Amino acid sequence: MQFADVVRSRRMTRSFSAEPVEPSVIDECVSLASRAPSAGKTQGWSMLVLEGDDTNRYWDVAFPTERRASFAFPELFSAPVIALSMTDPTAYLDRYSEPDKEHTGLGHERTSWPAPYWTIDASFATMTFLLALEDRGLGALFFAHANEAGLRDAFGIPDHLEVLGTIACGYPKAAAQTSGRSASRRRHEVSEIIHRSRW
Repeated sequence: MQFADVVRSRRMTRSFSAEPVEPSVIDECVSLASRAPSAGKTQGWSMLVLEGDDTNRYWDVAFPTERRASFAFPELFSAPVIALSMTDPTAYLDRYSEPDKEHTGLGHERTSWPAPYWTIDASFATMTFLLALEDRGLGALFFAHANEAGLRDAFGIPDHLEVLGTIACGYPKAAAQTSGRSASRRRHEVSEIIHRSRW
């Protein structure tokens, strides 16, 4: 697909086939995502990828069975891959303490930064990952995870990593796709987004 087609066709997928996804496909998409911008080339983004029985463990912690009966998107639980997108703020402090960046004064504490670039960079990478999945014919849903403490305990996620959210990945069940509640909201026109010369 052309880049514009990938961007226009990408949607959040809420119904998945249980068909497995080759690990090499996920690896290729992560490799592309790793090329997203990164302050000081710090590369503090990482992912915890869960497949097979580990996806069931994820749901048991984040969305226990007793809560699923009335859930609007039951085929979300069929997604064969679950990926937690994470960032490491300490990597940025370490990188900006190195000789070529020390003069910035950003290597001492997180409050020195004008914006949380660890989150910004990981968001760039996460979006690139979603686009890469779309280009490979895969669907994905990025969503806010629940019970983070339980997930950290179950999967050994280190305390110094921040979890941005969860991505369910797999082959979409096209006939079963249902849009989220916000899908009908009007998309802003370019003229509403761009402010030229002054606000």
